[in-house]
Amino acid sequence: MMWKPLQSLEDLDAAIAASHDHPVVLFKHSTRCSVSAMAKRNFEAQWDPTQQAEAYLLDLITYRSVSNAIAERFDVKHESPQMLVISDARLQFHESHGFISAIHPSISGA
Repeated sequence: MMWKPLQSLEDLDAAIAASHDHPVVLFKHSTRCSVSAMAKRNFEAQWDPTQQAEAYLLDLITYRSVSNAIAERFDVKHESPQMLVISDARLQFHESHGFISAIHPSISGA
């Protein structure tokens, strides 16, 4: 799967703008956490490359200010790992830890 990097507030704005055309997944990943690594691997294994969603990966250790902006803009408690699905600039779904999955109607459009 191809992750798009999420490294700045400009990247976040671009991802939100893209959500008007197709679902956008924001995956907040801690590079220091084994649970986050497992959730990321599972998500990647489940990802269907034919779906229209775009997936953005945030290294929340390096880019904590972007992680904080996501929590503030979408009014969600910060968690790690965490997945948010954005469509039409609105939060459609979010999950964390072992509940993260690439198999969800808000991602696949099913």
